[in-house]
Amino acid sequence: MTEREVYGNGPPSHTRTIRAPFAQYSNGVELPPGARILFCSGQLGAEPDDTVPEDAEAQAELCFRNIGAVLDSAGMDFGELVRINAYVTGREHLAAYMAARDRVVATPPPASTLMIVSGFAREVFKVEIEAIAAR
Repeated sequence: MTEREVYGNGPPSHTRTIRAPFAQYSNGVELPPGARILFCSGQLGAEPDDTVPEDAEAQAELCFRNIGAVLDSAGMDFGELVRINAYVTGREHLAAYMAARDRVVATPPPASTLMIVSGFAREVFKVEIEAIAAR
């Protein structure tokens, strides 16, 4: 993995002027010059046969499994995530999403945003996750 600077999850000291992260993420991640960057499109919790689990945590696990497959195809892994954007359809799904995320996020954790949205193209979906990785 390419060395990266992480802000807001410990040193450097200038990030101590803002609130520490609420959960397993960094306030900022800086990549070194020349890093190779992979952008993963938003992934939904669907199996290859279009089966979608009802449970938000199971959907989040599938989203991360799909992201893992994209990372693997680029010769990368979860330790190289530098940014996660996640979307859930209700506050009741936040803990389920975070439990799935915390099982795959490495240390130092990536920068992250989690938003509550009104829905996705199909009502069955409760979680969508996009990611950026760098090596």
